[in-house]
Amino acid sequence: MDTPPPARDPRAYLDALVARSRTPGVQYLVVGPGGTLFEYDGGWADLRHRVAMTPSTTMMAYSMSKTITAAAVLQLVAAGRARLEDEIDESGPTPYGPGTTVRRLLAHLSGLPNPIPLRWVHPVAGHATFDEHAALAAVLAAHPKRASAPGTTYRYSNIGYWLLGRVVERASGASFPAYVTERVLTPLGIAPTELGYAIPDAARHAHGYLEKYSLMNLAKRLLIDRDLIGDYEGPWLRIEPHYLNGPAFGGLVGTARGFGKFLRDQLQPQSIVLDGTARVLFTEQQRTTAGAPLPMTLGWHIGDLGGRPFHYKEGGGGGFHCEMRIYPGPRVASVVMTNATGFDVKACLNALDVGFCRGRPGGRRP
Repeated sequence: MDTPPPARDPRAYLDALVARSRTPGVQYLVVGPGGTLFEYDGGWADLRHRVAMTPSTTMMAYSMSKTITAAAVLQLVAAGRARLEDEIDESGPTPYGPGTTVRRLLAHLSGLPNPIPLRWVHPVAGHATFDEHAALAAVLAAHPKRASAPGTTYRYSNIGYWLLGRVVERASGASFPAYVTERVLTPLGIAPTELGYAIPDAARHAHGYLEKYSLMNLAKRLLIDRDLIGDYEGPWLRIEPHYLNGPAFGGLVGTARGFGKFLRDQLQPQSIVLDGTARVLFTEQQRTTAGAPLPMTLGWHIGDLGGRPFHYKEGGGGGFHCEMRIYPGPRVASVVMTNATGFDVKACLNALDVGFCRGRPGGRRP
């Protein structure tokens, strides 16, 4: 999507995005090892009622959740309660057969299919009685064939990360949300109001929006459950509050500040949640069985911004789009969260992060 040209003032740049209706609202946070370098919250969490976006407004993280899932898995591997070469069938039957290991699932190297997951959601009202295990079983039955041989090629798969949630549950003896909350989020001082697997307060949760003039809007009834389609509000179509069917592949709900605490921990010499071995695995580039390098670690995608390598995870779906990054060289991390499906998170971070990696603008040198 088109965005204003990069500005030396990040606040003015973000103000312009909102003013030009690129997104109803946005949170952008930059952290270094010592704390916050820059924070912005602007626009609207709720267009109809003119509720402003604030630092405590929660949004859906969608696939940005996968990196937190990977951290939980690697934590259990480091504790000897799971192994990277374990077959996924050891955590419950699947139709995929041998070669579907924990390592390959983490690196999107398992060859599992990736059908469009936009309908793998349910309304907030039905969440208390929702049966996740039955939903996963139905997805596995509907998509029983691999898309490629395991270990041979990078192939993104939401099913793969949904299955990793089952690995966490078997290895820990706890539900997936309970384990991640207790062992990953709470040790970092992340409150349930900042990041978790439930909407903590409906009054502080942003409405998600879909662009009225977009291809996805034209095809919305094929892609999105009609119960989640709201009314038009100016150039936006409101998407009603919902949960994803599988928390491990996309279920986190939270704020940029919540993710910022996780990112800041990963910038420290020693992480609170990942020991040395797990930390190496978390950032080590993976390879196919033939030795070809992948654009993946065991939990992060690998990117480059003007010669600066970074690790990142993007997430997007019905009404929200976000991305977080870690730049190991300058020891800076950023996250942007928006309540617009089609917002160009990559262009936004590309435009804003360069200055902070150089120690400017809008913040002190980390």
